[in-house]
Amino acid sequence: MAAPMNRLTVADTCPVADGVRRVRLVGELRSYTPGSHVDVLCGTDERGRPRWNSYSLTGDGFQPEHYEISVRLGSGGSRWMHQLRPGDVVEAGHPRSGLAPVQTARHHLLVAAGIGITPILSHFRAAETWQRSVEVHYISRDAAHADDLPGAHITDSRAEFWRGLDLTDQPLGTHLYVCGPKPLMDEVMTRARDAGWPPARIHAEHFATTPATGGPFTAHLRRSGTTVQVGENETLLDALQSADINIPHRCRRGVCGECVTPYTAGEPLHNDLYLHPSQH
Repeated sequence: MAAPMNRLTVADTCPVADGVRRVRLVGELRSYTPGSHVDVLCGTDERGRPRWNSYSLTGDGFQPEHYEISVRLGSGGSRWMHQLRPGDVVEAGHPRSGLAPVQTARHHLLVAAGIGITPILSHFRAAETWQRSVEVHYISRDAAHADDLPGAHITDSRAEFWRGLDLTDQPLGTHLYVCGPKPLMDEVMTRARDAGWPPARIHAEHFATTPATGGPFTAHLRRSGTTVQVGENETLLDALQSADINIPHRCRRGVCGECVTPYTAGEPLHNDLYLHPSQH
């Protein structure tokens, strides 16, 4: 990996909701921008490749005594994370900003669904620390971290959620931050745009993108002269790694931007959420 690594020790873990476990890491820590994430090496995948997962830091970011993340149990990397115990050592990257608060905003409107609460919690804690105007709307079946969000509008009902979230009457200078499943994020952002919100005041944190789709093609690597066959519904990254050609990468989900690679010809199919459409 091209980016510097950091060895961190698990200080403690505990459940914060059904299927959600909080993990605190200590070691060489840095202050970070609220809404940042860290990449954690979560063992290897079924093909023996390093598995990197990105997790949002939930603290306020200022001179942290520990890095705190919350992990929903699933398959692969998240299951590996749930097996961690105090004293275990993990490899991680340094914090990277993905959903930074706008310092000049007069009001911060924070919207989360499910485990998307993690970067939103970081924003909320920072707003509380620095006494900024903030409002939280959170829809979830298990409401992880509900106790950490005093004054938040929390519900498990979509109807109640939309009744409580008023996008048409917000203070001048408000910025909107959204994180959660893509359908809800898209609906929130669409309603905000329809209500006249400027794009520059709508911010989103994406956890994943759509799977690779498309027909087979041939990739010609200009510098080495190598030719690589890419199969149907296979990513170029997967094909390169299968050919023992390694390039910098992290998330494998089109979110972090670590594997951005220039091309000289052809029309690549972009499924990422990192590049702006104008860069495709």
